[in-house]
Amino acid sequence: MSNNKKYYFISIILFFLILFLISRTAADEIMNFLSLKNNEVYLRQGPSFKYPIKLVYKKKYLPVIIMDKSETWRQTKDFENNSGWIHISQLSKRKSGINIKNNSIIYKKPTIYSKPIARLEFGRLVLIEKCKTKWCKIGTGGYGGWLLKNSLWGKFK
Repeated sequence: MSNNKKYYFISIILFFLILFLISRTAADEIMNFLSLKNNEVYLRQGPSFKYPIKLVYKKKYLPVIIMDKSETWRQTKDFENNSGWIHISQLSKRKSGINIKNNSIIYKKPTIYSKPIARLEFGRLVLIEKCKTKWCKIGTGGYGGWLLKNSLWGKFK
């Protein structure tokens, strides 16, 4: 094989590898959870400041799922199925979740045989430190401990 053919072959492989990595990074953001960066965030009907405000969120770190993107805007959906567009400057990578089960229990360790710390009501916002296969280490309202992952809306890797 001549040097020109080798360079051509390597160039083709590198081109497709870079293309794959770029598309993979863009796709990873879609269907991923982020949270609201501020205590007041506008949900708009479209991806521009020209579109009317549909809803005003009043809770910092509320988790939202990213459904689509358009330049600096992200189409989001919250745990009550409200959907619209939020400017990326208003979104944070801070992991959070919403308790979706009545009377979920925070435990001291990631096992149901551990000491119960607190009981959470439906809709309670929690901040997430880390997650294991079935458990997440969370904090909320001065309490911290482990909560079963299936009690949360806002799944994360």
